[in-house]
Amino acid sequence: MALGRRWALALAGSIASYVEYNPVSAGLAANLRAWHWSSVPQERLKLLQGTLDQLILRTLIFGAQHGQGIARVIEQTSGDELLVEHGALYPALQRLEGRGWIAAKWGTSENSRRARFYTLTRTGRKQLVSETTKWRRLAGAIGRIIGPESKEDKEG
Repeated sequence: MALGRRWALALAGSIASYVEYNPVSAGLAANLRAWHWSSVPQERLKLLQGTLDQLILRTLIFGAQHGQGIARVIEQTSGDELLVEHGALYPALQRLEGRGWIAAKWGTSENSRRARFYTLTRTGRKQLVSETTKWRRLAGAIGRIIGPESKEDKEG
């Protein structure tokens, strides 16, 4: 069984167990459904472990980019929903370079500063294709568990 499928089944089981064995959960669920999320300011989402590598590879498919540029592209492409923390970005870049999925060389950034520019390698492109398929399957499975977006979700 694929890791994504196991994770989705474990998540579904955890939710079902929580609702079944927690007498407060039914009332809590009703309160959450009645609450309008529009009153809560949206905070940017932190990336889940393992997603940053995939997003870096996807960003580099369009050409060479330095670390700050990669973070900016990910944040802007997500509609400023995702937050790329630099404390996670640079270790991820080093990890990807160590695996041979990206290559780096020194260059000059748009503000005339010395920066390392990263490019996607042939091996990295193969990894991107493989991982993209897995992520789409995982996202579809989780989407089926969570269910379609309700009218209340869209309003809030």
